[in-house]
Amino acid sequence: MAVQEIDRVGFVQRWEEWHRGHEQVLADPHGFLAITSLRWLDQEPTRFPDAPGAWSTTAEGVQVQLDQGEELVVDGAAVHGHHSFGVIAERASVYVTAGDAVIEVAKRGGHDIIRPRHPENPLRVGFTHTPAYEPDPRWSLTGRYLPFETPRPTTVGASVEGLQHVYDAPGQVEFELDGASYRLTAFNGRQPGSLQVLFTDATSGVTTYAANRTVSVAAPDADGTVTIDFNRASNLPCAYTDLATCPLPPAENRLPVPVEAGEKIPYQRLHG
Repeated sequence: MAVQEIDRVGFVQRWEEWHRGHEQVLADPHGFLAITSLRWLDQEPTRFPDAPGAWSTTAEGVQVQLDQGEELVVDGAAVHGHHSFGVIAERASVYVTAGDAVIEVAKRGGHDIIRPRHPENPLRVGFTHTPAYEPDPRWSLTGRYLPFETPRPTTVGASVEGLQHVYDAPGQVEFELDGASYRLTAFNGRQPGSLQVLFTDATSGVTTYAANRTVSVAAPDADGTVTIDFNRASNLPCAYTDLATCPLPPAENRLPVPVEAGEKIPYQRLHG
């Protein structure tokens, strides 16, 4: 076996390991596929069929009033009667237990919400895997990180109509593809120094999810070199469920060329 073939085998194996881990997170008993509803809270205490208690939001934050016999477990302690979660920060989430379910209490786009997560939700139970392009080293590109002098607040739309998100963009990533140069605005990733790039391309709405995909970029080298591996372009939760509030890419992140790599449209969207 030639060295190039050995490298390709290792490349595919590493991609397969990454994709298995990615799908395990997605299919977690209390992951996004387990969400049964998205509830927008207001000052009127309201009961919902998939969560105990009457929920509301006030100047003091999210409140719940539990009836006799109802219980939530918050930070390991059983809660009865009235409980205040306080003011929740934008994009933060608090997770509490109700029997075998988990209730996510969160703020998105300035609005307080709850999202009950039930392991028996048919979307989760029926999930098998997400289709994807075959991994190909040609889609693992070497690029350059171009930091802004100061992070730029960037407003983007959301998968929920009328909702907006604001992120601080630390810079852009620049790369070449088929002889043309492109720059994409990057947001901060989950790991310190890493980056997250939301994008669409000419496959969006054809073979890949129309609204967005995302690719993680490891922290730049000392000279700003980055690797943008579009084989690891993945769907956000909104590709699977309408109960997500995922951000949309900035306008400048809409690539005019097809990126035939990474995850495709989930079966759930194709057949349901």
